[in-house]
Amino acid sequence: MITDRLETRQLVTLDADGILVRGTYHDGGHDTLRFTSANKSTGVLFLNPLSTPRTFIGDSAVYWANSFAAHGYPSLRIDMPGLGDSYGAVAKDLVTFINNGGYASLVASKVNEFSQRFGLKGVVIYGHCAGATTAILAASMCDTCKGLIITDPYFNLANMLTPKLSPGMVDWARRTTFGEILRAAYARLREVRKRRGPGKLPRNANVKLVTQWKQLVSRGLPILVFKSGEPLAFGSATLRSGAFDYLGHISSLAGPTSQLSLQTIEGTNHSFADALGRTAIRQHATAWLKRYFPIQSENPVVERIFCEVDS
Repeated sequence: MITDRLETRQLVTLDADGILVRGTYHDGGHDTLRFTSANKSTGVLFLNPLSTPRTFIGDSAVYWANSFAAHGYPSLRIDMPGLGDSYGAVAKDLVTFINNGGYASLVASKVNEFSQRFGLKGVVIYGHCAGATTAILAASMCDTCKGLIITDPYFNLANMLTPKLSPGMVDWARRTTFGEILRAAYARLREVRKRRGPGKLPRNANVKLVTQWKQLVSRGLPILVFKSGEPLAFGSATLRSGAFDYLGHISSLAGPTSQLSLQTIEGTNHSFADALGRTAIRQHATAWLKRYFPIQSENPVVERIFCEVDS
């Protein structure tokens, strides 16, 4: 691993297995604190949402990573190979590649490398939209993953708008806030049309993803899911009433060991990059991290700092 440090951040290269993945590590200014081997910190690993850089739209991932790190949860934002600052080739049909688990084994490996390099007790994977697909599949392959934070996940194989648009329009749909909203609404409309029978999965369901998701929920992995309210311009009431409720379907089958938390943020958009979405995720996710992965240090002063810090 190669690093280049600046204040509370480090530019990091994860190089295990000969695959170079670059990212930014946030330590919140607590890098020199000493924890016992039994009370190490839990880290948070952020994944690219589709082809969006590791900063996310509006630098929202930077905001959340800074906040989590300040509360004692060191965070690492990475770029998948071929995206952002990481070298490599990008699949021609990136959505299908991700839906099929193309990045899952790589992420599982990098979760382990992240944990070992910084002496972490475990890692929570943060995935947004397509990044949530990778997070779910990687979590099922990696014991070092101790939890998931996922935002606006989808569980179908629909290639959204990409088959219908020119390359320029596809890039616009991937990189703009309005484009992300449009893709999310379009995917849900396709799901409504393909649904067959009450309680049954739609024909375009990503069965592999749904199966792994059920297993993670059933085994009691702590999972926090954020859902945005559908924008009224796209007919939220119609979409909500007609779309298959994957989260509800899986929750009903999870059993008593489930530690699945669902949080809907009304008034924000699919990117969660506006002030409302950013603040809500910061507050709810930080409280969730403290609940499931409490900070325990030998130094009581350190514990008080973590409890009182307000980013």
